[in-house]
Amino acid sequence: MIINNTEIRPGDNEKLEVNIARLPSHSPIDIVINVARALKPGPVLLLIGGLHGDEINGIEIVRRIIEEGKNVPERGTIICIPIINVYGFIHFSRYVPDGKDVNRSFPGNKNGSLASRVANYLMKDIIPKIDYGLDFHTGGAERTNHPQIRCNMKKSINQELASIFNAPFTVHSAYRPKSLRYAANKLDKNILIYEGGESSRFDEYAIQQGFNGAIRVMKHLGMTSSETISPDYENQIVKSSSWIRAHTSGIFQSMISSGEKVTKNQVVGSITDPFGDFKISVKSPASGFVIGLNNNPILHQGDAVMHIGIV
Repeated sequence: MIINNTEIRPGDNEKLEVNIARLPSHSPIDIVINVARALKPGPVLLLIGGLHGDEINGIEIVRRIIEEGKNVPERGTIICIPIINVYGFIHFSRYVPDGKDVNRSFPGNKNGSLASRVANYLMKDIIPKIDYGLDFHTGGAERTNHPQIRCNMKKSINQELASIFNAPFTVHSAYRPKSLRYAANKLDKNILIYEGGESSRFDEYAIQQGFNGAIRVMKHLGMTSSETISPDYENQIVKSSSWIRAHTSGIFQSMISSGEKVTKNQVVGSITDPFGDFKISVKSPASGFVIGLNNNPILHQGDAVMHIGIV
């Protein structure tokens, strides 16, 4: 296997630094890639975090996998990239300098902007070499996502891997144009997205569920004999979902926590006027589970408040 012009042979464990760009300050933007190959042949699994630079739970999941040596397989190859969007990570940002989203820039262009160059490198040097991938994310814009796998469940392999990962929720998600998952699928590579927690904040429960799920997938693929932890919940399959949105501006006070079950027309919170003029109940439009929650209590009319997954 050759990555960044470096040959990695069976039995090797290499850490590579790939230069993507240089900032006006001459500061390099380097992506660090850990590649561990077993002596025995097997599948190639990609584990990545930080595609959005401020989504640190995913970064921590991949870091722990490396720290505990779980990235060294008994069969096959595991490629770990803890931080894809290095610029966003050091600037506490989802984006790159020109405001572009790396995960809306695939397949990229080697002569394009930073987001496009990062995407192009992955599509040229990494994605063609893999069989499967786990892409770790969190909620954005002060929203928390209850631990969940998102995948296109029309593909049987996605259903299989999502079932093995066994997050609290598995959400059917169609391919989004210009995303990593969309571009990888065109090469017949199967990447599942894990969502857990909120950007710029550690969520230990979400981190642990992501870690445990990744190990279960490795074991299922025959890459490790490590003991796995059975979850204390039943995986729920979400085939559709609906956001509750604020009908008026005000301050939202939730009565429901992430992951809780709700019923249709159940009061899940209230929107109050900061000057005491009104208090309006907020009801769930459907029965299901809270798979996403806005943690910012200050709402404008039309803002997303709560994401209900219908099972």
